[in-house]
Amino acid sequence: MELEFLGTSAGSPSKFRNVTALALKLLDEINEVWLFDVGEGTQHQILRTTIRPRKVTKIFITHLHGDHIFGLPGFLSSRSFQGAEAATPLTIYGPRGIKQFVETSMRVSQTHLAYPIKYVELDDEEGVLFENDRFKVSYAGLDHRIKCVGYRVEEKDYPGELMVEKLQEVGVRPGPIYGQIKAGQVVTLDDGTQLNGKDFIGAPKKGRTVAILGDTRKTAGIDKLALNADVLVHESTFGKGEAKLARNYYHSTCIQAAQTAQRDHVKKLLLTHISARYVGSMVKKLQADAREIFPNTWVVRDFDTYNVPFPERREK
Repeated sequence: MELEFLGTSAGSPSKFRNVTALALKLLDEINEVWLFDVGEGTQHQILRTTIRPRKVTKIFITHLHGDHIFGLPGFLSSRSFQGAEAATPLTIYGPRGIKQFVETSMRVSQTHLAYPIKYVELDDEEGVLFENDRFKVSYAGLDHRIKCVGYRVEEKDYPGELMVEKLQEVGVRPGPIYGQIKAGQVVTLDDGTQLNGKDFIGAPKKGRTVAILGDTRKTAGIDKLALNADVLVHESTFGKGEAKLARNYYHSTCIQAAQTAQRDHVKKLLLTHISARYVGSMVKKLQADAREIFPNTWVVRDFDTYNVPFPERREK
């Protein structure tokens, strides 16, 4: 599970940052890539990475402001030319209106996609988008000028490992019986001894949780998404001492993001959506100010990549 930032600027692109886009790469888990927001120029950013567009199976849109969606028509069109066919469908999640935006863009430009798109428009304030045996993805409303949501991706726990040494101590050699024991079955050995498979399976490996927020000012919905997350991706459009400006423009400061991470027992805080006003030493100041409250804070840059470690491997 790996996060790669394709755009980290607020509002409009700058010389050093493109507008918002983030890839959650699940190549080892399910061989998929999920995008969160697709700002203008996202497909150009992808060209500078190892991401293959046909691997993108889900796109999560936080809100319908242009700096978060203007890259969608171009990306969807290019995906058709880069190996995506009917067998590689795509699902787009987002506030109501995202379907109209995409379909109007495709119709006016007479663009025909080689694959189907499924739309899931979010009308409620919160809910579960989908859940399978590997992941659960939920959303909650934030506080921005227009309807905006954040997403919480929860990985299911992994089964415990087979305790091979313990089995060998009781005389059980490798073979098909290991599969039965791994499944937690009760097995009978040749000498009549019965073994409960559950006694030979280690503790489950806890899955990982990532919370990715859209643009927002301080609101209770954030806590529902961020609680105990291994990684929290939070906007930081404004800096220390600019809380009034942040509230007026429906955004957050680096201090408010750090306070959220501290309050919700987050393991790592990644600050994005950085105003073009912040360059050079000013970016370092954003990070330093946030770290006074929450030490494991990083201001991200375009193309920064962060591995999401398992809980027992969390960084200090």
